[in-house]
Amino acid sequence: MIDILGKIRNKISTTRSLPQVLTVALGLVVLCIVFGIINPVFFSSRNIGNLLRQIAPILLVGIGQSYVLITGNIDLSIGSIVGMSTMISATLMTKGISPTIAILITLVCCLTVGALNGVLVAGFKIPPFIATLGTMTIGRGIAQISNNNYNTNSIGLGAESFRDIFYYGKTIGIYNTIWIAVFLWIIFNFILSRTKTGRHIYAIGSNIEAAKLSGVKVLSVTVKVYMISAFCACVVGFIQTATSGIGAMDAGTSYEMYAVAASVIGGISTLGGQGLLIGTIIGSGIWGVLQNGLQFAGAPVAIRNIVIGLIVVISVLLDIIVRVSGGRKKHPKAN
Repeated sequence: MIDILGKIRNKISTTRSLPQVLTVALGLVVLCIVFGIINPVFFSSRNIGNLLRQIAPILLVGIGQSYVLITGNIDLSIGSIVGMSTMISATLMTKGISPTIAILITLVCCLTVGALNGVLVAGFKIPPFIATLGTMTIGRGIAQISNNNYNTNSIGLGAESFRDIFYYGKTIGIYNTIWIAVFLWIIFNFILSRTKTGRHIYAIGSNIEAAKLSGVKVLSVTVKVYMISAFCACVVGFIQTATSGIGAMDAGTSYEMYAVAASVIGGISTLGGQGLLIGTIIGSGIWGVLQNGLQFAGAPVAIRNIVIGLIVVISVLLDIIVRVSGGRKKHPKAN
């Protein structure tokens, strides 16, 4: 029964979300053309390569936030998990731990926070804003004490392979950071659009009570969703470590906002149960192009932040208006 209902909901979600995805895709093309006219260097191969590498981490955290938003929840701990990942992995490598072991230990720590988020939200019924606000603070504290409240030293020559895999290296002429983002997007898009777990995620966001009655294990699915979010943030932490070569305690600051921006601009509904992961690519693309293009245009950081913030607010407002108007059409008042 739940599979049939899930397929119907997925079809409805696709029908409603596709027009918005196409609209923001057109907007992305227009932005690229405008910034290319303002400064032709925007379309240089070097800038395009760097732009895609800048977009990749935003896409990754956007994927995790999209999963959470589709269930009707939110994850404010993403930035702190990025910071945890950066500091724990860097600290371990500066202590002589091999990059492979450092990655595994860091991954376990980050996934534990993700699982805790899911249990607090679905198990103890704590509002997601409050639950993840708490773990956000805890995660930042863990990042700070990982190296006794100091940024780490360089992760050293022994971690050159780590830096090549997550940031500096190229495969077939394309930075590995981009390949990682594309590969993970393909996997998580398949899970969301083609598996029972994906249908259950949409079902929870559409109507959690109906999902329970249909046999969906809400706690299990919610924990999985938050662990996916934590996994994506953890990978971004590795990218941050590889980029700078050190662990910085403030790594990941504001990344929860970037994740929401990539998701919402791309058409993921903040009300749950609706959205396509392809939209997150476009949403993160718009974020990256705006940051990059406004920088070329000479706009200060404050203006860039204001523009992106306004776009996020407008996107959420439009989503609410569309959902409310759709509900009124479906349930008109009796005369």
